[in-house]
Amino acid sequence: MRPYRGLAIIFGFYALGEFTSSALDLPVPGSVLGMLFLLATLLSGAVKLEWVESEAELLVKNMSVMFIPPGVGIVTYTALIKSQAVPIVGALVISFLVTLVVTAKTVEILRRERE
Repeated sequence: MRPYRGLAIIFGFYALGEFTSSALDLPVPGSVLGMLFLLATLLSGAVKLEWVESEAELLVKNMSVMFIPPGVGIVTYTALIKSQAVPIVGALVISFLVTLVVTAKTVEILRRERE
């Protein structure tokens, strides 16, 4: 019975996030909202970590299976990706650089506060 409880909690928060996102017409994906709701309940103690820990670990261990559909999509749309290679590569490089700078600045600020 224990695994079912953990999966029900995880998928329940996922469904709650999807419902909230669509009902309020939010630009945030429902899966992200669901994770935030689950995090809030874990931090508040309403949901115990032991209830979802083993099921979450199982999902993370098998995460590679979740990448099969996007991989098939990439192969299917190879011609489209080739025709849009410059904007795609540009977006990847810019997002990489922005992430690198933001992460570096955040670490710098946190280290400065610590000293």
